[in-house]
Amino acid sequence: MTKTDRPSAVTARHRHALRRAYELMRARFGHQHWWPGETPFEVCVGAILTQNTAWTNVERAMANLKAAHVLEPARLFALSESRLADLIRPAGYFNVKARRLRSFLRVLVEDFGGDLKRLFAGETATVRARLLAINGVGPETADSMLLYAGGHHSFVIDAYTRRIFQRHNWSSKPARLRSATARPAVQSSKSLDSYDDLKSFCEAGLNQKTGAAQLDHWQDYHAQLVMVGKHFCRTRAPRCEQCPLKPLLP
Repeated sequence: MTKTDRPSAVTARHRHALRRAYELMRARFGHQHWWPGETPFEVCVGAILTQNTAWTNVERAMANLKAAHVLEPARLFALSESRLADLIRPAGYFNVKARRLRSFLRVLVEDFGGDLKRLFAGETATVRARLLAINGVGPETADSMLLYAGGHHSFVIDAYTRRIFQRHNWSSKPARLRSATARPAVQSSKSLDSYDDLKSFCEAGLNQKTGAAQLDHWQDYHAQLVMVGKHFCRTRAPRCEQCPLKPLLP
């Protein structure tokens, strides 16, 4: 398979659609200034707590941690697993998340002295592999930490992204896109199924900026997709008629 035949190959049509989508979303919602969190460490904790739950539940768990004055690496790691689980109970799956959070904290505190800058130091691929080696930190969680807390250019893929891209036929091979207008509801087996394929697809299609401008663009792009996914491109009863991305539907 040649580079241009790869499922993640980005055509001019892809680039236009992805970039036009941002213009439409930004015009509707404005800059989101996301991820919600006062410090990079809060972002990392939130990235673990938000797994399989709504952000409103995470906010309640974070409020508990702040009220207990433990939202700092060493203090949080010093808590017993049972006490930590009790504090983060509102986030759901609290026993599992307590173990995952402690796994992250163990690496941060014991290997990097509780210093996030040291944890995030290095090439993006190296730091990403470092995070993925931690029990309970998957690709989406790792990329959320990298993009929003570590200042690394690593696009985040979540369920909203997949749903929006599938419904607009953005995540299909070029051959599928050519027939999209004839059969828009048919899902192709050649869609970008893997997380890393879709991540590479987005990074290649949204590479028009560099440096700090690109970092801000990728952060806000992901946040805009979250807004569309929450309010319009819902799993059931999608609100296509009111959606800012309606002009880009096939």
